[in-house]
Amino acid sequence: MKVSAKEKYSYGLGALGKDMIVALIFVFAMLYFTDVLKISASFVGSLFFLAKFWDAINDLAMGVIVDNTRSKFGKFRPWLVIGTLLNAIVFVCLFTNWGLSGTALYVFAAVMYILWGMTYTVMDIPYWSMLPNLTSDKREREKLSVIPRIFASIGGSLIVAGFGLQIIDFLGSGDMQTGFTRFAWVIAIIFIVTIGITVKNVKSADQAVSQTAEKVSIKQLMKIILRNDQLVVAIGIILTFNLAIQFVNGISTYYFIYVTGSKIMFSVFTMFAGFAEIGGLFLFPKLVGKISRARVYMLACLSPIIGFVLLLIIGYASPENVFLTAVAGILVKLGSGLQLGTATVILADVVDYGEYKFGSRNESVTFSIQTLMIKFSSAIGALLTGFALDLTGYVPNAVQSPATLMGIRIVMIVLPIGFTLISYLIYKKFFKLSGEFYDEFMAVLMKRKAETEEKQELFLEEDIELLEKQSVDI
Repeated sequence: MKVSAKEKYSYGLGALGKDMIVALIFVFAMLYFTDVLKISASFVGSLFFLAKFWDAINDLAMGVIVDNTRSKFGKFRPWLVIGTLLNAIVFVCLFTNWGLSGTALYVFAAVMYILWGMTYTVMDIPYWSMLPNLTSDKREREKLSVIPRIFASIGGSLIVAGFGLQIIDFLGSGDMQTGFTRFAWVIAIIFIVTIGITVKNVKSADQAVSQTAEKVSIKQLMKIILRNDQLVVAIGIILTFNLAIQFVNGISTYYFIYVTGSKIMFSVFTMFAGFAEIGGLFLFPKLVGKISRARVYMLACLSPIIGFVLLLIIGYASPENVFLTAVAGILVKLGSGLQLGTATVILADVVDYGEYKFGSRNESVTFSIQTLMIKFSSAIGALLTGFALDLTGYVPNAVQSPATLMGIRIVMIVLPIGFTLISYLIYKKFFKLSGEFYDEFMAVLMKRKAETEEKQELFLEEDIELLEKQSVDI
């Protein structure tokens, strides 16, 4: 099934604003809490980590709620509207100075961060759950899946991560608190507008959903996850790679401010990384058309490993080398772009596999796993970052000790290399939705759907004949 250009780009545009919000949280929230609000780094790391245990319940429950929604507006778009408005409000409140201090400040930070995660889930799960229902064609899906990722990379990796410090400094005229608050307002407005365009123009995903599909309970949900072997594999692939990237997102500001001693190098790294991630997403559909997805995923993992090694070398040999820092950023996020494209298609294929194996699609449940993995990996990254900073004697806005600098290097470089390798090994050894097996189970699925449609047409004809007979008798 072909998707119109209007729907493709309206769907993709929705990711622009939402990933700008995600980037400010994942890249800068820890810096905001520790260096602006002066909250303990270990408290922040623990908060980010513990909040994800609630998210584990919240994300999966939201997947069930969306899958069970039946309304005249569909099951996806109503939640997009509700979640976007709530999340935008909480987001702005989180980065606003309410004049709190001491225990009140710590409680406020904890409550608002948890509320942010909950409200983001409300809109993110239905957003990604639309994808499998827009098209079932393999090539069309591969092309479509990268469009929202490209917009997400432009908003998150390029604009917010790449130029965030400069924008905050400009909007706040040197005052970080004012800069964060004003930037949050700008992002929230963009978020509402872009999701509004998605809701208005992307209707076919909701129209493709059966209004009579069987509802799913929490108990059934756990069975769906545990029985679907390829969903479990997808969780492992996505979680481990995201851990690598979230370690970088969480510690990179500290790395470039304190290890290299240059905020400019942070902007160089993230700006070129943002362009490279977009480039990787553009390359993804072209590469999978020429080589296998397995080869693409190997490149997705090999590229950042080389980038991390280069970053380690220049951190000692030439910390302020603009060219090599840019190359390192390109290598890290080029692989990330390829991985994002692969992960999105993997989850869409897992939805089809679930229908083939168990007779139910459960799009929202499956894509709730993606939201959970991203947030959980960011939480683990924040937890280790927070404890590494506190245990090695981190002092905000001061010259750091050698032990602190080493701790930052380990979180920024060594841990990401390890988790990237694990992600590739899981994909290579356990993922099987490709090649002949993929073609075979999709053929069976298409045959089942065709038979179901024939039966529905037959029942409709019988109903019409019955009504005609009744009208004659009358």
